[in-house]
Amino acid sequence: MNELTIVLVTAALFGWALVSARLQRADLTPPIVFLALGGALAGLGLVDGSATPERFAPLVEVTLVWVLFSDAARLRAQQLRGDAGLLLRLLGLGLPLTIVVGWALAAWLFPQQGLWLAFVVAAALAPTDAALGLPVVTNPAVPSRIRRLLTVESGLNDGITTPVVLLAIAGAAAAAGVEDAEGAGPAVITLLIGVVVGAVIGGTGGWLLRRARQHGSAAEEFAGIGVLALALLAYAGAVEVGGNGFVAAFCAGLAFGMFAGPRAEGELAFLDQTGSLVSMLVWSVFGAVAVSVVLERITVLTVVYAVLSLTVVRMVPVALSLIGTGLDRPTVLFVGWFGPRGLASIVFALLALEALGHEADDAVAVIAVTILLSVLAHGLSAAPLAALYGRVSAASTSAPPASRP
Repeated sequence: MNELTIVLVTAALFGWALVSARLQRADLTPPIVFLALGGALAGLGLVDGSATPERFAPLVEVTLVWVLFSDAARLRAQQLRGDAGLLLRLLGLGLPLTIVVGWALAAWLFPQQGLWLAFVVAAALAPTDAALGLPVVTNPAVPSRIRRLLTVESGLNDGITTPVVLLAIAGAAAAAGVEDAEGAGPAVITLLIGVVVGAVIGGTGGWLLRRARQHGSAAEEFAGIGVLALALLAYAGAVEVGGNGFVAAFCAGLAFGMFAGPRAEGELAFLDQTGSLVSMLVWSVFGAVAVSVVLERITVLTVVYAVLSLTVVRMVPVALSLIGTGLDRPTVLFVGWFGPRGLASIVFALLALEALGHEADDAVAVIAVTILLSVLAHGLSAAPLAALYGRVSAASTSAPPASRP
């Protein structure tokens, strides 16, 4: 990356800070803006999209670590008791069905990729990103229960999907004969080690921070930095002992949220802000990669899969998982549609490129086209559909019950 590229990227970050409110009112979300920036940089020849995954691998990995830790740490059991049934349905039934349906569709449309790469595509596109539909989860017209449901689902499904994606990448690497590929079997062991290491580090760190607050030995302004470092410690610690760092980061976040006490929410603010910064950079990286990969490998079948992935593959499993919950049809359709593919899918795609090289190009092209379409479709539809659903929901709630004859 040359000096001109750094100037343009940092200027864009500062410019976004100046006009972000106006751009968001115009339905221009950060992913749209910074994805376009990355594409422009690649188009101008300022960034080499073919070399970007390897060069920016540390940034991509750190971003996923912080996102997984933050999402998991925000889970509060006492706040979710009323929604536990819906969440279990979406995550325990809807999410696996989404992966299975997406896998079958990818294997059917792209038989040349093989089953493992089809599995990578399906698993990488299963998690959702609430940030792409920010007007949905922040619009008070949408019932709070639905906003909370979409936010928590998005926060947890990336952590749940991460080991599945990593197993798929390991299997694809072994099937392709990639040097040093460990295969799916040994990968399971690394995942289990990551679970243990992450839980120990996150729980211990949360308990120590809580005790430090109680004894007045922790300065408020440094607590956020400590949490930021704790997430990286879980990742690095797991990798050091042969475990999976991403799974460790997610489990560390869960354990931290359990042991850190009631003030943990405020201590995550610095982590969230830092995560927002690096996520914008990752969107730019993805924009640079997408230009070369998509333009070279996009086909009609790729677009067909992307459209079906954002509609049938997501909405049908959601509808099936919510049968018997009492939610009306507009709500089921609304929840099913707002499953945008975003940051987690980008990171998974870049990790696949890093591990598989050009063997993953076709699969990454499918993922990239789906994300690009999601950024536009969900980003531009979030505000108007949230307002429409809010009116429909309010009307159905205030309507008098039908009189009986």
